[in-house]
Amino acid sequence: MAVMTLRIPDDIDPSIRAGANAAGLSLNAYIVRAARRQAVLDAAQHLAQLGLGDDLCGEGDTL
Repeated sequence: MAVMTLRIPDDIDPSIRAGANAAGLSLNAYIVRAARRQAVLDAAQHLAQLGLGDDLCGEGDTL
């Protein structure tokens, strides 16, 4: 597992902490979940730009 130092602007720190608390997650788990979601969205957008999205869709799913 990699260890990273993350600098969070003071103005969004309270909302991140509140979100983690509301979700019942540790601050680390909350931030990892957000980063993972963004990575998946970025990958899906990349595939869609390559024209591969239609091949991956099924059951009414779209990218």
